[in-house]
Amino acid sequence: MKHSFMQSAKLQMGNTSEVTFVSTISKEYDFLLGTTYTIFGVFSLMGNTILLLVAYRKKSSLKPAEFFIVNLSISDLGMTISLFPLAIPSAFSHRWLFTETICFYYAFCGVLFGLCSLSNLTVLSSVCWFKVCCPNYGNKFSSSHALLLVVGVWCYSAIFAVGPLSGWGQYGSEPYGTACCIDWYAPYYSQPAMSYIICLFFFCYIVPCTIIFLSYAYILMTVRGSQQAVQQHVSPQNKTVNAQTLIAKLSVAVCIGFLVAWSPYAAVSMWAAFVNPNMVPPVAFAIAAIFAKSSTLYNPMVYLGFKPNFRKSLCRDVAKCKRALCPCLCRSEAAQKSTCHSSQHSKEECHSTRLSNGLHESHRTCRHCPDGSKGPCTDATPQRTVLILTGSTHSEVVVSQLSNEMQSDFL
Repeated sequence: MKHSFMQSAKLQMGNTSEVTFVSTISKEYDFLLGTTYTIFGVFSLMGNTILLLVAYRKKSSLKPAEFFIVNLSISDLGMTISLFPLAIPSAFSHRWLFTETICFYYAFCGVLFGLCSLSNLTVLSSVCWFKVCCPNYGNKFSSSHALLLVVGVWCYSAIFAVGPLSGWGQYGSEPYGTACCIDWYAPYYSQPAMSYIICLFFFCYIVPCTIIFLSYAYILMTVRGSQQAVQQHVSPQNKTVNAQTLIAKLSVAVCIGFLVAWSPYAAVSMWAAFVNPNMVPPVAFAIAAIFAKSSTLYNPMVYLGFKPNFRKSLCRDVAKCKRALCPCLCRSEAAQKSTCHSSQHSKEECHSTRLSNGLHESHRTCRHCPDGSKGPCTDATPQRTVLILTGSTHSEVVVSQLSNEMQSDFL
């Protein structure tokens, strides 16, 4: 059964059959679509490649939760490599340029890598909640557990990607004609397609959305409680506040990214599947597809921008490349930094330092200098601690180490 909004023509070429889907949107929209995909493809390729290189450089120190970030980057890179080279020339040509087999390949890769990225975000949020909110059990989460979950993510995504190839659901052209995906209009004449789309919407959008938002909501509440427990012991400039700010930014960025990327496509698809497909304009699907593919660009920006250890590794690698490319300039800068550092060190020896509460060190610190020794003096500063509720027990944590613990568990 063919619909008016799915304009197609079959061209017989010898013993092979090639299906050409004609675009149902204007050439101006197709040109804008191709240009947007080109920009997304270039920056997604750069961002995910950089993220994978950073992860490879620090592979020996990767935390179990960071395995999901690496897997997320792999799935985003897979989507970029498999989809954009086919979608960009088709958009500029105002029609689908490839065969029906390539159309099914395009749709399969889109569903597989798209659901894998979405499932990665869901599992990552759950692992972060487990480690931050249930540390007694979260600290037992190991690399083998992470690898097992990564395999589970791919298997979960493969179930829904293989379904249309085995008769559960259908693949076909997008309503705007220059790409392929799930046939959202099949439920009108196929009960298996209806059950597939219902399961897809529930298990691949509603459930992940609920898990992600609940996980990050509990994480923010836990971090806020820890911050309130130590706010009387530290100044507002302490690293604990910075860690809480980073966690809040990362949580909000992930949630907003999830909604922006997947909500438009989910809304338009459900509109076509369960209401009236003839009322859905093809350009609405084109815009929703742009938002969905933007996740390949958005995810590396979030984790390179808000994860301090990834950002530090990236800056360190950039500095090494800079030193390799311009050794003379770097030696000059290093000499200047050395001069400034020695000058600053001499000033610090003449002036007392201050603690985080603003008091001079003489109020809370004893300087021990060996008689007749020219070596550096050592400071004996009392360590301030705070009791933190962890599960059903209280644990005593040094205030200066609190932000480090939060960052190691989450950031």
